[in-house]
Parts: sequence; structure tokens; C-alpha cells
Amino acid sequence: MSSPRLTARVAGILYFVTHVTSVGAVALYGGSAFDPEAALAGRTSVLTGGLLEVILAAAVVGSAAALYPLLRSFDRGLAAAYVALRTLEASVIMAGVVAILPTVARPATTVAAGLDPGVTAGLHLLHDWTFAVGPGLISPINTVVIAWLLWRHRMLPRWIPALGLIGAPLVGVVNIGVLFGITQVIPVAVIPIFAWEISLATYLIVRGLPVRSDV
Repeated sequence: MSSPRLTARVAGILYFVTHVTSVGAVALYGGSAFDPEAALAGRTSVLTGGLLEVILAAAVVGSAAALYPLLRSFDRGLAAAYVALRTLEASVIMAGVVAILPTVARPATTVAAGLDPGVTAGLHLLHDWTFAVGPGLISPINTVVIAWLLWRHRMLPRWIPALGLIGAPLVGVVNIGVLFGITQVIPVAVIPIFAWEISLATYLIVRGLPVRSDV
């Protein structure tokens, strides 16, 4: 059985993997989800971006699964809710990957997909919506769940979950605005939640989480 310290380190590393793959995928897609007018990048770039998003989805679920045994003794319900919400987020991400890949390729061939431009644009739009719904709306909810659990049980310095409790609703509100066409994506709004995730990942790797001995 893995030790709590090793489990925490694995969770922290997977958090960093989610950052690297999510940012890399957006860049490789050619601005998809950040600029609705941006053209989709070329075949190799989009395929690589899709591969990164598959890794992202796996890391999203993996980080929650790694944290579950560390969190369940403090609050089994919230720990299970976090795993379920992260799994839901990963499922939406994977739906976006499946939508975007047909725009540039067919399986087991290097020839062009040959789709009608209107179909390509529709699949591109579908992928943008999965980005807005998964990381944009579901992720803030699961962030509040775990940040509240960590805050309530004082499992790490309180300024770290405070960043999550502030940053997640901010990102959620901005993305609701994007959903209804009230605003465009506001990159600066992600700074608090970005700081939360980096701080949490670093703390997990360096210090780990406390373990209840009375359960």
C-alpha cells in the first residue's frame, strides 16, 4: 500500500500535469476557446493538442483518485463528490477531443478529413463549448468542494484554500458571462485559481496532507 506522503506527491505531480497539458493544448489548437474567431491550426498541431487533452483528462481523474484516500477520513461525502465532479469534468474534456479530431484527420490515415467547411466549423464550435463547460463551469464547482474541505479541517495553511474559494467562483461567474454572451474570456480572472492550484500542488509534493489516526 502506498504511503500518504507518496500518494500526496503523486496527486501534486498530476495537478502540474493538468496545467502543462491544458495550456499546451490551447496553444496547439490555434487559440480555440480563447478567440472565437481564431482559425483552427494544422493537422499535426491539432492531433498533438488532442493527445495532450487525453492526458489532461486522465490527470484530472488521477489527481482526484489519488487525493480520495487522504480526504475520505475527514469527510467521505465531499471526498467522493470531488472525485465524481473531476470525473465529470474529464468526460466533458474527452467529448471535446472526440469532436475536434475529425476536423483534421481520419483514423489510420494521413489524408485530409475532407469534411464540409460548415461541418468543420460546427465541430470546432462544439469543442469550444466543451472547454467552456468542463474547465469553465464544472471545474470551479469541484474546486469549491475540495477547497472548503481543506479549509474546514485545516489540512494546510488557510491562505491556500482561501485562494480556491475566491478564485473558483470568480472563474465560474466569468464563464457564465461567456455562456450568455455578456463577456469574452477574461484571462486575468484565472490568476487566483491558478495560484491556488500551483500552491496546492507544491504543498502536496513538499509537505503532503495530515492523516487522521482516529479513523
